[in-house]
Amino acid sequence: MWASVVTLFFAIPMIVTVVAVLDAARRPSWAWALAERNQAMWIAALLFGLCSVIGGLLICAWYFFRVRPGVAAAESGRIPERRSG
Repeated sequence: MWASVVTLFFAIPMIVTVVAVLDAARRPSWAWALAERNQAMWIAALLFGLCSVIGGLLICAWYFFRVRPGVAAAESGRIPERRSG
């Protein structure tokens, strides 16, 4: 039982990263362009995050809370806010 709990705990970052990569890959490239984001760069960054637990979780969090909403808004027809800087 304890081994299963420990394995699940250490698998959570990998699961979150796989979900983020699949989400980023399924979004159309035109939505990424409208959101002024680079799809290939974000997929590469998310995959790079698999190398580090903390780094991977931070990259995934940034994707889910900062990048994904803009791309999803562009995909649904809402014009995302312009990025400053």
